[in-house]
Order: sequence, then structure tokens, then C-alpha cells
Amino acid sequence: MSLDHAARKPQDRLSALLAEEMERVNDLIRERMASRHAPRIPEVTAHLVEAGGKRLRPMLTLAAARLFGYQGSHHIRLAATVEFIHTATLLHDDVVDESRQRRGRPTANLLWDNKSSVLVGDYLFARAFQLMVETESLRVLDILSDAAATIAEGEVLQLQAAQNLATTEEIYLQVVRGKTAALFAAATESGAVIAGADAAAQRAMSEYGDALGIAFQIADDLLDWQGDAGATGKNVGDDFRERKLTMPLIKAVAAADADERAFWVRTIERGDQRDGDLETARRLLERHDALAATRAEAMGWADRARASLALLPDHELRHVLDALAHYVVMRIS
Repeated sequence: MSLDHAARKPQDRLSALLAEEMERVNDLIRERMASRHAPRIPEVTAHLVEAGGKRLRPMLTLAAARLFGYQGSHHIRLAATVEFIHTATLLHDDVVDESRQRRGRPTANLLWDNKSSVLVGDYLFARAFQLMVETESLRVLDILSDAAATIAEGEVLQLQAAQNLATTEEIYLQVVRGKTAALFAAATESGAVIAGADAAAQRAMSEYGDALGIAFQIADDLLDWQGDAGATGKNVGDDFRERKLTMPLIKAVAAADADERAFWVRTIERGDQRDGDLETARRLLERHDALAATRAEAMGWADRARASLALLPDHELRHVLDALAHYVVMRIS
């Protein structure tokens, strides 16, 4: 392997290995997001689908299917299904969060309206279920429909936990499973299922996706406190300003004394934020080693993801998936 090849980001290597199949997925996405009667549907969908996302979730499905030697075409439908579910949840999330920007572009709800975003998201969920049925696999339908339910449940739980200092790490992980990990796990497990992998391999791929998704989200939440806006696309402190209870803050709140807790009540629960509060918040996180502890949590989940691959076939894609789990946490090292 050349040094240049070894130095490439794992997601770039994954994209290169799966380029031909991903082109078929993209063609299918464009075909199925069309509507004969409502031109706004492809307008809204294209705005988000073609905004330059990494397509990591559908690539995980394709990688899992190829890892187990799949030769059919149903993995293309499954990959498109996963992307449609992901896109639908983004449309709904932006309405719920009243977001105005995603991936550096205005959100669909800002360019059109909330009603269009919600209804187009519903349309994409319907298309996703049509694609699932076309695979003629009840097991795949079970996996992906369960993931869709978990995602919705996680969003409702996140609403309940918002700005609530009683939110625990256990609740946070439940939210993360709904927000991120459920679809990662469904993407990898369904690829293994459609390829006819045995039950142990299917379980390993589900565990990989779950742990990868959790590591990915914890790392992303940590980057909000210490990342480079130019590299991450997020401004440092956005989660604090939006009063989101992510793992670093939950850890600091759990260790807070009376004065510190009063600060968190004012800034997070009441939303009374003032100049200098972000710097104070960061000092409190550092005082209680919340950032270092969060980093260790992310690395632990990445290690779980990598361990789940140990008994799978010795295949280039297995090594890329291993490197991907390593990479998601190296961003925070």
C-alpha cells in the first residue's frame, strides 16, 4: 500500500472503493425523489440531498454487503433507503430546532416553509419503505422500520431532556442512539443480512454500527467545545449557546458545587447568557476534567466498534471500517 493511499481519510478510501455502486445509489435516489404531481418535493429534496454530504450511511450498507460477498442489486435499494431516512430526519430536525443553516447553506424550512419540510420528509419516509419492500426481505424491513421508530423516539426524548439539568449520561446515550447510532447500526446490519451473512456476523455488524455512531456523536459534541470552526463547520460553543446538554456539560453539571450549579441553572435552564459565559463554562468543564473524560468515552466506543470486526472476513473493506472507527475519534485527540 502506498504512503499516499495509507494517508487518505478512511471515508475517502471507502468512497473510492464503492464509487461505482454509489453512482447507482445516487441515480436511484434522483429517480425516487421525483414526483409527477408535486414539483416542490424534488426541489426541497435536491436542496438537501445534493448539498455535499459524505453519504457515509449508505456507504456503510454497501460496504457491509460487499464484505460478505453479495452479488445482487438489493444493497443499492437499501443504501438509498438509508439515505432517504437520514434526509427525512434532517428535514424534520431543522423544523423542530428552528434551524436556519445546514452544511453552510440555508435550511429547507427557511427557503420554503415548515409545512413543506415536514411533508417532504414524510414523502421520503414513504419512499424509503417502498424501497425496503422491494428487497423482499422481512428481516431487512424489521431492522429499518425499528430504526425509524428509534429515531423518532430519540427525537422526542431529546425534546424532553432539552435544557433539563437532571439529564443523565444514560438519557444522553439514549438520545444519541436515536439521533445517530440507530441508523448507523441499521445500515451495517441490513447490508450483512441482504448478503446472507450468518447470525453472528449480522450481530457483529449491528454492534459495529451502533458503537461507531455513538463514538461519532460523542466526538462531534466534544468538537463543539474545542474544535476548529474551519475544519468542523461548527462555531465553537454553538451547543452551549443553544443550551444543549451534551456529554461534556452533563459531566461538569454532575460534579458542580452550589455556585457552579447556579451558573448552569442561569445559562442552560433559564437561558440567561451573558458576555464571558462561554469562557466560564469551558473553565468549569476543564476544572472537572469533563473534556478529557468525554474524550475517553468516545475512544472507548470506537474501540468497541473495532473489536466487533475482529472475527469478520479478512477483506480490504473490513480494514477500512476499522480505520474509520479509529478516525472518528482521532479528530479529538
